[in-house]
Amino acid sequence: MKILLNNTSLLESLRPFNDIGFVPTMGGIHKGHLSLINKSNKLCKKTIVSIFVNPKQFNNKKDLKSYPRNIKKDLKILRKIKKIDFVYLPKFNDIYKNKNKPKIKLPKKDKILCAKFRKGHFEGVLDVMNRLTKIVNPKKIFMGEKDFQQLYLVKKLLERKYETKVIPCKTIRNKKNVALSSRNSLLNKSNLNIAANIYKNLEKIKKNINNEKNISRFLKSKKKELINNFKIKIDYLELRDDKSLKISRTNKNSRLFIAYYLNNVRLIDNL
Repeated sequence: MKILLNNTSLLESLRPFNDIGFVPTMGGIHKGHLSLINKSNKLCKKTIVSIFVNPKQFNNKKDLKSYPRNIKKDLKILRKIKKIDFVYLPKFNDIYKNKNKPKIKLPKKDKILCAKFRKGHFEGVLDVMNRLTKIVNPKKIFMGEKDFQQLYLVKKLLERKYETKVIPCKTIRNKKNVALSSRNSLLNKSNLNIAANIYKNLEKIKKNINNEKNISRFLKSKKKELINNFKIKIDYLELRDDKSLKISRTNKNSRLFIAYYLNNVRLIDNL
């Protein structure tokens, strides 16, 4: 495993290869990230993992400050993987050296779900993914379905601009079905048990949706129940088409999306 600390080192190391799998992360490496790396190893000759906490995608300074960072721990985990070729640890200037790039703007139709509640978040995500893709020049990029809206927007942008494919990878969960996330390290055991119970409730809601004539009213009612039962704040609970992300009126080809706060930590999920 070769650690690349700047763009010069990266370009020299990657130049001989044209079948590179790329796993972009913000650190806090967990089994979800490892599943992306395993998928890359199966489909590509070389795999590169980046660790970069991108300040431009945080719409809340407190959230940026509290975001879990432990590069030593991350590298220790990554070194245990037999087949991982490169780890890219860029500095801010490595990514944002070119300040003249046009700003990315989300169209109004995409300002839904997290984009509605986190102003500027996805503009920051798309900007950094655009820059990283140009630097790394991967054949394939591996991203999890837990942040499905992020996956949807990144795939749409990058596959239009570059000769790269964005590969969706299934959400990895713990034994109690809580979606793995770097932010989970900010939660205690009691919080994680609540998250597990919330997921159980979401499964029931999704299962019962087809029995409802008015899905919107049903979800509003269930959202209130979840708020009252678990004493949480919910940004959204919505059923959307998994191809277009438009509001859906049927369970078929649809996902139930939620964003909620547990112990002031924002969690997202879909099923």
